[in-house]
Amino acid sequence: MKRRKATAVGASAILLWSFLAVLTVGSSPIPPLQLNAMCFAISGIIGLVWVARGIGFSTLLHVNWKIYAFGTLGLFGYHFLYFSALRLAPPAEAGLIAYLWPLLIVLFSGFLPEERLKPTHIIGAILGFAGAAILVGNGGALKSEFILGYALALMCAVTWASYSVISRRLGTAPTETVAIFCVFTSLLSLLAHLVFETTYWPQDPIAWASIVALGVGPVGIAFYTWDFGMKKGDIQLLGVTSYAAPVFSTAILVFVGVTTASWSLALSACLIIAGAALASRASARESDEAS
Repeated sequence: MKRRKATAVGASAILLWSFLAVLTVGSSPIPPLQLNAMCFAISGIIGLVWVARGIGFSTLLHVNWKIYAFGTLGLFGYHFLYFSALRLAPPAEAGLIAYLWPLLIVLFSGFLPEERLKPTHIIGAILGFAGAAILVGNGGALKSEFILGYALALMCAVTWASYSVISRRLGTAPTETVAIFCVFTSLLSLLAHLVFETTYWPQDPIAWASIVALGVGPVGIAFYTWDFGMKKGDIQLLGVTSYAAPVFSTAILVFVGVTTASWSLALSACLIIAGAALASRASARESDEAS
């Protein structure tokens, strides 16, 4: 039961990430690294308040500095590579490659000593990726002139998948350490912004509200719940169900009128649901066998 509860907590991050696209549109035209710095500052403050009211900062002082370095590089590295990839390659194509991370999580999890990777997990992950490919790729062909952007997108996927799976090995580190990851990520993003971008402040309430919402949800609470799910929940099921994020995200964009509905959304949803169902069935059998 504890494993299922942790999986449900981790899955909440997928729902929050579904709002990433629409809120990013609302925050336009804030430069990406500046947006990163602002959002992670908000999520860091939330985390620090949680730590102060909970386990206390003294507990975090006993955490190895290597864990803080690992978490900061994971969060900052993923977003830096992601934004850079979208600058150097068409967003749809780069986004498709970057969204290899759920498939990689499922595959990488097979190297964890306490996990068993079954053929059903792999089939479910492939179905999920096929659904994301239809939705995000939109049938486009990769072009050689954008090879650097594609390479950065692939590094982005490997970075997040590695961060997520290795977090499982750091299960003794409290989830509250994510607060420190967020603070350091905000500082690194700020430095990168000052070097590579021109500062642009929001000009209307919608942009400010979008930034706050990003910092609280998709770039905030989501990282805390994801960390908990990766450490305590069903890592393979979470990896497969992560493919639901682009479907939910597109549905939200359709609802608010940013984009229009299409057959690709329906087909993607069917493939992703089928993949998640297969992985869920495999995980349920494993839990029953263990009990």
